[in-house]
Amino acid sequence: MNKIECTNLSKSFFLNNEELNVLNEINLSIEESNLIGITGKSGAGKSTLLHLIAGLDKPSSGDITFNNNSILSMTSNEISKLRLKNFGFVYQFHHLLEDLTIEENILIPSILKNSFNNKVKNKSIDLMKKLDIYDRKDSLPWKLSGGEKQRAAIARALINDPKFLFLDEPTGNLDKENASIIQNLLLDLSTTKGISLIAASHDNEFIKSFNSIYSLNDSKLVEIKSDLNE
Repeated sequence: MNKIECTNLSKSFFLNNEELNVLNEINLSIEESNLIGITGKSGAGKSTLLHLIAGLDKPSSGDITFNNNSILSMTSNEISKLRLKNFGFVYQFHHLLEDLTIEENILIPSILKNSFNNKVKNKSIDLMKKLDIYDRKDSLPWKLSGGEKQRAAIARALINDPKFLFLDEPTGNLDKENASIIQNLLLDLSTTKGISLIAASHDNEFIKSFNSIYSLNDSKLVEIKSDLNE
């Protein structure tokens, strides 16, 4: 079973010649099919933590391993391959490329991974149908609603069959109705595909059913709920 392990993870930034400790000795273990929720006020470092875990940024100290292999000892190319094969990302803003159709946007990760073929093409069709955006596949992003754009971003994140899906306030820019639709879709996909969700969210309603919930406050990560060992 695939596993991400964070050990004594710390991250500091310098602001006006002063060191700002955003994360301090974070320890976290994430296995496939786990649902991990991270709460905390804006600016607490939730996005920074997700970026570190996923290898998008490097910590000031500590280590991150994927299946006992240190991500920090990997080359940039090795980390990119690791992410394309194992990780998916959904952000508060969709980050779709405006000059590409919805279908083309969804297929980008498979093209970067050099895995695009008819099977992947058919998978993109299945994802669009499941996420109810198939009739928008030839549209440019500006023609879609906020909820449709976010569903397209989810399809893009899933096209390479990730084991871990990182969610950074995935419904923070949506109205309540669309937020509920997206949340239910993500939970259903996690259940049916065995994907681990690692979500930074202010929405307690979304993460209340997660296996573990952590609070990030004053640079420390504290577990406030866990049923993984029950």
